[in-house]
Amino acid sequence: MFDNNLIALALTIVIALAWLRLNDFFAHKGWISSTLSRKIIHIGTGPIFVLCWLFFNDSPSSPFIASLVPLGITTQFALVGTGVIKDPAAVEAMSRTGDRKEILYGPLFYGIVFVILTVLFWRTSPVGMVALMILCGGDGLADVLGKKIRSFSLPWSRKKTIVGSITMFFGGLLFSSFIISVFTFEGYLPGSLAEYFPVLVLIAFVAMVVESLPFSDIDNLTVPLVSVIMGLIFLR
Repeated sequence: MFDNNLIALALTIVIALAWLRLNDFFAHKGWISSTLSRKIIHIGTGPIFVLCWLFFNDSPSSPFIASLVPLGITTQFALVGTGVIKDPAAVEAMSRTGDRKEILYGPLFYGIVFVILTVLFWRTSPVGMVALMILCGGDGLADVLGKKIRSFSLPWSRKKTIVGSITMFFGGLLFSSFIISVFTFEGYLPGSLAEYFPVLVLIAFVAMVVESLPFSDIDNLTVPLVSVIMGLIFLR
């Protein structure tokens, strides 16, 4: 923890931008596909950003200052998606087809969720961090492995697979367990992982069911929403 939140903010910005630009660079060079780059950003941004919460002090303003990072990145997404900012590397990294307007959906929703959950559920509440980890570790990994490993499609959602749903469950559970372990160890959350684990299993399962539904481009909203609702019921 830094006494000065401006130092914490600066360090968080540097780490976040380095992560984003590294993936933009790899995608622009053709070393990884834009689809894979998009998912790597989706998966890794959450844990990296939430761990950066540890840099900030205990001031009531800390969550608002920390939220400036996803707010700034989300604003950039909006400007790139609308064409105000020309950034071919970002478009390649975050869109499926190379159409900049795609950024105005999934990536933009993703950023907005980060801003809201950071402000509403700071590091003394497990609700926001669990929702973000389910979104990143669950939904992100589900798309990657669901397409990589061949398996049967779900009867009610032909574009989604059994492997994808299993990955959604275990990825979300693993990521949320890791973050809860860190924040209980640091003393920001009471108790231990063992006390939270049964509820994390339940939230990961319900989020898996919601993610499996045949709706496109809104997982970045529906998955954290149901995770927050479950968290408010069972994690308070």
